[in-house]
Amino acid sequence: MLLCLAGCETMGLRSQGEGQLRIAFASGADHLTRASSDIPDTSDFILTVTDSKGKVIYDGKYGDCPESMTVTAGSYVVKALSAEFIKPAFNAPQYGDEQCVAVPEGGAADVKLQCVQMNSGVKLRIAQDFLTGCPNGVLFLKSDQGKLMYGYSEKRIAYFLPGNVSLVLSENGNDQVLMSRTLLAQEILTLGVSVASSGTSSFGGRISIAVDTTRNWIEGSYVIGGSNDKGSDVEDAMTVQQARSSSGSKDVWVCGYIVGGDLTSANASFDAPFSSRTNILLGPKSSTVDKDACLSVQLPSGDLRDELNLVDNPSNLRRKVYLRGDIVEAYFAIPGIKNISEHVLP
Repeated sequence: MLLCLAGCETMGLRSQGEGQLRIAFASGADHLTRASSDIPDTSDFILTVTDSKGKVIYDGKYGDCPESMTVTAGSYVVKALSAEFIKPAFNAPQYGDEQCVAVPEGGAADVKLQCVQMNSGVKLRIAQDFLTGCPNGVLFLKSDQGKLMYGYSEKRIAYFLPGNVSLVLSENGNDQVLMSRTLLAQEILTLGVSVASSGTSSFGGRISIAVDTTRNWIEGSYVIGGSNDKGSDVEDAMTVQQARSSSGSKDVWVCGYIVGGDLTSANASFDAPFSSRTNILLGPKSSTVDKDACLSVQLPSGDLRDELNLVDNPSNLRRKVYLRGDIVEAYFAIPGIKNISEHVLP
């Protein structure tokens, strides 16, 4: 999944002709460590595209990148990250992917990014007997990038770059490494800390570290771009891609970006000014300008039409919106949403 730039350079293709680079997140299910309830919105991922010499071709939000980039034929590194992560931090899962791709002259290369957790984490369960047995002790989690103090009442997960992480006890001016573990990306290690005599490891007959194997991998299935059971509530809304393949679904939530309006069977407008108050176009990204990648939306009369139509609300263009309604096979010749009962503009 992760490829270095040097490897990319060996792929050749140094032609000066041009080709197309198209980037999207894969539509299948990805196994993510769901250590946080905040699942990232891929439109907000930071996307960078660099050529084989390290020149930056694109650096910005994934949601703002064009559907297709015209680039010189050659090799490129495509990287998407939910957030930067360079040192240990609490509640900081990082998601993303990095791939190397060759763009042929006169052709196109499609990059399908996976959304997986890229860092690792540790969570401690500190027993009450540890507090009484080590009243002057302070626990730290340490890696090569830094350390975090883990308070007795701390409930959060401490995140680290993949690699060696140590549990350190600082007591009366002395530091003692209680245990060390090499963690992989996506791995969340749960450790019980006590002064009981039993456990996976004991130190000085006093401190015991128990590895909770039932919580060693907090793993779940999260879908970006495809799911069999999505849309039941606004927090689990379908993406535009999912909704386009879910014709017949009733009373479901869909999330996308208002990218246009003035729909006809053959065309749509992606730029102001707009003339129709009865419909809008919902895209998977704020930069989408391809009608066939979108959902058509019928705006029923009333407050919803008054708040969403682009004639009276031109600032809604490129804005994210959640809609609850029925997905139909075709409305203005593409999959669409009708009978909208609720909406949310974040």
